[in-house]
Amino acid sequence: MIAIIDLDLGNLHSIDRAVQAVGGSALITDEVSVIRDADRLILPGVGSFKAGMSSLINKNLIGTILEHVDRKTPILGICLGMQLLMSRSEENGTCDGLDLIPGNVIHFSKFSEFNPANKVPHIGWSSLLARPTQSWSNTIFADVGEGEDCYFVHSYCVVPDNPEHILASTHYGEFEFPAAIRKNNVVGCQFHPEKSGQVGLKIINNFINNI
Repeated sequence: MIAIIDLDLGNLHSIDRAVQAVGGSALITDEVSVIRDADRLILPGVGSFKAGMSSLINKNLIGTILEHVDRKTPILGICLGMQLLMSRSEENGTCDGLDLIPGNVIHFSKFSEFNPANKVPHIGWSSLLARPTQSWSNTIFADVGEGEDCYFVHSYCVVPDNPEHILASTHYGEFEFPAAIRKNNVVGCQFHPEKSGQVGLKIINNFINNI
């Protein structure tokens, strides 16, 4: 069973429907006992980093997630959920994250390479780019072609300390940033696979069946 962790941030039923569409079985839950027994975790969310971390703390979920990391349970963070995997965010002051993938979460406007003529948040479709040092075999992108489009809605980008943790990148205008990250059994995608059509369903299917 796949546990879709409920942070009370965003509509999780679209993720549940996407999991069902590829033959998976999921439960939207914030119950520690249910999450502890899950075979896979999906950590979704929209909204602020602090709200996400506060929800994890208040629901006493951090310890359970860390147990799954130690057990090598596949974990997928989506959008805000991906950002929560990082060490810290600069959103509304510094806030510590789960520190599962070392690095920071930074607003588009803080990058000197970012063109301020591009509106923030970044909303829309952007193409996935493979990293020269990363194979997509046995990942969420298995059999996904480079250049496939996924749907993004965000104002902040992740910046892993180790570039090898970047699984895929994309562009907003001329600015390149990580679209997906991975460290061992923990993977995150900045885009919304559940809103990304057939490509998104293939990514969710890969998470369920191929990693």
